Amino acid sequence: MRNKPILWILFVLMGLSGLACSLSQIGEIVATPAVLAPTAAPIAPTLSPDLSSQADVLEQLIVDVYAQVSPAVVCITARDYFGECIGSGFVIDQEGHVVTNNHVVESDLDWLVTFEDEQTVTAGVIGADPGSDLAVLQLDSLPEHLVVVELGDSSSLRVGQTAIAIGNPFGLERTVTTGVISSVGRTLSRTDSDFLLAEVIQTDAAINPGNSGGPLLDSHGRVIGINSAIRSVSGTNSGVGFAIPVDVIKRVVPELIARGYYHHSWLGVSGYSITMEVVEAMDLPTELGVLIGSVEPGSPAEKAGLKGGVKELNVAGQPMLAGGDIVLAINGVPVNRFDDLINYLASQTRVGDVVTLTILRGGQQTDVSVELEKRPEDR
Repeated sequence: MRNKPILWILFVLMGLSGLACSLSQIGEIVATPAVLAPTAAPIAPTLSPDLSSQADVLEQLIVDVYAQVSPAVVCITARDYFGECIGSGFVIDQEGHVVTNNHVVESDLDWLVTFEDEQTVTAGVIGADPGSDLAVLQLDSLPEHLVVVELGDSSSLRVGQTAIAIGNPFGLERTVTTGVISSVGRTLSRTDSDFLLAEVIQTDAAINPGNSGGPLLDSHGRVIGINSAIRSVSGTNSGVGFAIPVDVIKRVVPELIARGYYHHSWLGVSGYSITMEVVEAMDLPTELGVLIGSVEPGSPAEKAGLKGGVKELNVAGQPMLAGGDIVLAINGVPVNRFDDLINYLASQTRVGDVVTLTILRGGQQTDVSVELEKRPEDR
């Protein structure tokens, strides 16, 4: 037992001797990662085969849609802009008609259209409609192998479905962004009129200045809308973009090509969606419908005898006119908010149509027939 400490001392001395012999090799050890024993870094978990497969499918879908549609998407500019895209557009037929936003081409300029292969041709505006923010350009010459888009259907759009936007944001040509349909049936204020843009699609696919006029697509590469506006305090994308639905394009564009203009039907009222605050402040007999605030002089609504408000009240900090008729339905279709009335008039009626409004007046329900006319801005 007495000899054991001596053996341990010998082992320690032998270890120190070995360490001394290796000092000259320290540089090689440090320079050779395999000699050191680094702390193992955590490895990111990989997707399960099923999830990875789904991600690959989605990725390939976007790649395919872009490849399919991008040749039909154009950069719109003018000679005075030195080739920088000020907006987007897309070819809709083999005759060389290009659809874009009215606000893109409303200036009187010499327009140029540039394709994916960098070929540029001149074009002229043959029809425009501020009421739907649509315009049509006619190419002065047709490029070889002209590619056109396929128009889809916007009446069956569902919130949450895929939305793919192609355009030229900030002059960056043929940019693709993706997202979903965030909402449908919106109305959108205009800067040039008190009338609203109807039936608007809301999307979170990134839309920025220069995207205007470009297509919003579904997962099959079909056009479901034309990108038109964003809601932002900074002027750049904030996840709230708006597109005019393709059903409006299919309704308006043929008129623009044939006549150069489109006439919107006009009722001639302004009003308010009924909320609980409105019900309580005005003691209304219904919680749904549209309260007519004012009736335009000489309008179809006035000719039909519809009544506007006569007394101004302050409701939740907003001035409102009380005492007018309450619209409950149009042609039997319930009207729960003011947007419902605007969207129905835009999508389901034409100038000259006679519609039946179901209204409440003095607590009594009655039907009123109204013959729609052309909106004043269209005259």
